[in-house]
Amino acid sequence: METITLAGGCFWCTEAIFLELKGVEKVTPGYSGGDIENPSYWDVASGRSRHAESVQITFNPNILSLDKLLYVFFKLHNPTQLNRQGADIGTEYRSAIFFTNEKQKLAAEIAKKEIQKDYKEPVVTEITEYKSFFPASEEHREYYFKNKGNVYCTLVIDPKIQKLKKEFGEMLRQ
Repeated sequence: METITLAGGCFWCTEAIFLELKGVEKVTPGYSGGDIENPSYWDVASGRSRHAESVQITFNPNILSLDKLLYVFFKLHNPTQLNRQGADIGTEYRSAIFFTNEKQKLAAEIAKKEIQKDYKEPVVTEITEYKSFFPASEEHREYYFKNKGNVYCTLVIDPKIQKLKKEFGEMLRQ
């Protein structure tokens, strides 16, 4: 198993997306890249913690390669938006890859360079060494699956899930 921590906007969205992929064993929403230990949701939402809403993904690289995982990451959020994803605005919604080793760092740099070809604007995804990860409280875990009727889920997450199914159907759990 391998673990990587990614930030691509609201962690409800990124968790829902990655839980759909074959080879993903676990996805934990939480916070990474900031300055304070064990931040609350409100510490992060205020911007004071400097953490990003993130997901920590444990996956089997024999089933889902890191390169493919990063490609899905880049295709299912807008990596050209600085400190935001759509209507979610703030440093907590920034795009970031928190690598734990040189292999992950190199894969992230290559993926960022490759995805840049798809955009006129610069890809602003941070590639940063992993320091810590703090899991979000239980109410934020599997949020999409527990709250599919919520307006945010239907307006923001559902379209991402549909895009995932359309573009990466062969990579999804059955």
